[in-house]
Amino acid sequence: MRLITRTLAKGFGLGLLAAGVSVFPAFSAELVLSPVAGESNTMAPADRVVRRVNFEQESASPDARHVADWIVHANDNRQLPFVIVDKTQGKVFVFYADGRLRGAAPALLGLAVGDDAVPGIGERKLSSIRPEERTTPAGRFEASLDRNLKGGEILWVDYETAISLHPVATGNPRERRAERLATPSPGDNRISFGCINVPAAFFKNVVSAAFQGTNGIVYVLPETRSPQQVFASYELAAPAALLASNRDLPSSAPATVSGNGPSNTRLAER
Repeated sequence: MRLITRTLAKGFGLGLLAAGVSVFPAFSAELVLSPVAGESNTMAPADRVVRRVNFEQESASPDARHVADWIVHANDNRQLPFVIVDKTQGKVFVFYADGRLRGAAPALLGLAVGDDAVPGIGERKLSSIRPEERTTPAGRFEASLDRNLKGGEILWVDYETAISLHPVATGNPRERRAERLATPSPGDNRISFGCINVPAAFFKNVVSAAFQGTNGIVYVLPETRSPQQVFASYELAAPAALLASNRDLPSSAPATVSGNGPSNTRLAER
């Protein structure tokens, strides 16, 4: 197991972070209750009411909202904290287990557009990975905290392909990763070997705090396919009978299974 057991933090303060990073206290975000499409605006029976995730003041794409609503309604996260990575928008959203938004921040992603990883890429040296192979794979992954080769904390997303979510790597000044995160447009956020880079303060105060002492789920949204194709998600505006039939289904996509142990190749910052 790569998850290092840690004692839950007794408390921590979430101060103001860098521009573009949002942090929401535990009591600030509420789920919005909305009647199923076609129902009157009067109070509907409990089984005809669905919960929609409140993104607070954060801008979010239709795909991110669709997947977040589906996760909470289907209980696909199984009462675990979860993360949504929106590759097209270059943004990461972190949620409490009940669907309240914990924080959001810009993210750097794989240089190449694509939703699949090259077979065996997790075992290869970074120098052997061609630009067109540097994708951030889409999917649903069981995630846990670990340490990289330098002792820094990371969140494993997909061990087999060596994809992790970690504080922005600044070892190569020519890549200008910190500067890319600071720009308002996602157009320059594609630079990594596939890993998801976020501001260091956001990782410490939001990501690490969310996953202390627990696993969680990371949903990486696709960019060449639809969320429905990747997650078997559904629209909450569907007929109530359909929603009820899906409510107790098992998770639509299997979580990534851990490997036998960490390797130096996989633990390198990407």
